[in-house]
Amino acid sequence: MPVLRATHLETVTREVLKAAGTPDAEARIVAEGLVSANLAGHDSHGVIQLPIYVDRIKRGHIVPGAPIEIERETPTTARVKGNWGFGFVVARRAAELAIAKAKQHHLAAVTIYQQSHIGRLAPYPLLALGEGLAAIMFTDSGRSPKVVAPFGGRASRLGTNPLCIAVPSNEPTPVFIDMATCSVAGNKLLIAQNRGDHIPLGWLIDADGTPTTDPAVYRRGSASAPRG
Repeated sequence: MPVLRATHLETVTREVLKAAGTPDAEARIVAEGLVSANLAGHDSHGVIQLPIYVDRIKRGHIVPGAPIEIERETPTTARVKGNWGFGFVVARRAAELAIAKAKQHHLAAVTIYQQSHIGRLAPYPLLALGEGLAAIMFTDSGRSPKVVAPFGGRASRLGTNPLCIAVPSNEPTPVFIDMATCSVAGNKLLIAQNRGDHIPLGWLIDADGTPTTDPAVYRRGSASAPRG
């Protein structure tokens, strides 16, 4: 297996995105987000996403360089329209907007719609932690395939709908949680499939609704189990 330095991998990722029509500034943000996920040990949200993003650009599901519009705003709230731009770019802009409002008024809420995949959630609330703020981030699955069965069901009807909560702490590290609301993030099933690994029972059910340890059935009529 080839081993690449993070700086080289980030450069390659950035150049691929630019070749697909992404402005340099956005390509840098996305490449940094993907490689940082790999460095954090979450390969499921790392550069494995790159071919998916390029395909979505070709299909118009991601619009590089899309304008970010603040459609409605108060001193403590904002509604942001991403026009299907890169989620990394739109979510960072929204996080920065929320942080600025919260620092001035002690509380803020910002919503986003029409944006693409934002990668790992943790970096956005951690921006708030860097400013001494607590943050809660909720997401839905957007245009992504629905891969989660409702409780007691066997067919995919829901998104993984991750959430992240971050709170300042006097400990050496901040207190935060970044999780999917199903048994496992969907891309971790792809990682297991690529590695030829089995998965624990309870992560996935096959097309017949039977629990399985084979990640190869993912997205072939299977469904992830909900958490709880």
